[in-house]
Amino acid sequence: MGQDARYEALRTKHAEIEHILIEEERRPPPNFDLVHELKRKKLKIKDELQRAVVS
Repeated sequence: MGQDARYEALRTKHAEIEHILIEEERRPPPNFDLVHELKRKKLKIKDELQRAVVS
């Protein structure tokens, strides 16, 4: 997978997680364990995106 394709795949995954996270936070009552896990995954992807930009 090329650098650009990997970057776009990470951005897409980040956006998908963001969408799921927003929906879960709106749900009464939200599953806080899931919210925490989604935020952790989103941060991991953000870190990967930063490394992809630097490389």
